[in-house]
Amino acid sequence: MSSIIRPTPTQQTRRFIVLAAALFAPIIGYGQILLGWGQSPAEFSADGDQTLRVASYAFTIWGLIYTWLIAYGVWQVLPRTGESQLLSRMGWPSAAAMFGIGLWVIASAAGWDAATIVLIAGSGLVLVAPMLMSTQLIRAAPTRDSDRWLIAWPLGLLAGWLTIATAANVLTVATANDALPPGLPPTGWALLAVAVVVAAALLVTWRLRLMAYPLPIAWGLMAVFVAEQERNPLLGFSALAASLLVLIVSLILVFRLKRDIAR
Repeated sequence: MSSIIRPTPTQQTRRFIVLAAALFAPIIGYGQILLGWGQSPAEFSADGDQTLRVASYAFTIWGLIYTWLIAYGVWQVLPRTGESQLLSRMGWPSAAAMFGIGLWVIASAAGWDAATIVLIAGSGLVLVAPMLMSTQLIRAAPTRDSDRWLIAWPLGLLAGWLTIATAANVLTVATANDALPPGLPPTGWALLAVAVVVAAALLVTWRLRLMAYPLPIAWGLMAVFVAEQERNPLLGFSALAASLLVLIVSLILVFRLKRDIAR
């Protein structure tokens, strides 16, 4: 079970800010679509998807991520929720990441291309870095512990999705602005992006032993296969192989190696 240490006034303030961030992200995300202000995230992606396409169904994962983030935000502010080490370490970084993804929606709607890269990459880094520094806490969290399911999992899902979304965002902006470096053809840059995402997925999963991180990456890579299999078979089937590689190796890392550690 999580620690029953009561939060200090400063920690309680942080918790309410985390809750505000958890609500800010989906309110901005869905509000922008409902109000029809600016270009939608789909229109933003389509403006420069000639290098790397992602099937539109992939973005439905935001519904799951938003829901789990709200659950995390509400749970951590409840009076009965103690101040665990993991909650204390991930509080401010998670708030920064959630505010960041909400601001990304505003930047993409307004067509601020450079800002979208800074916001999505920054949101991912500010989340992944403290998770990597908390590997022992995440690994040691019991299977039924609240810290695992209401901190590590929602933040892991968000971090994983931001990892592949950052790669897609960079290629989208570079393509839309004719800024792809001439050293490689567009397919070469797309394949390089896939390779970097796979490397990040396996490295972080090896450290965390948490399936929440690689699952959205495998999901996104599969969506690249669906979108690219006919237009660009080399890229499409490479993404399929990458998705399966991430999924299979991550399952081994998480379940087999974690059992070895426990032993």
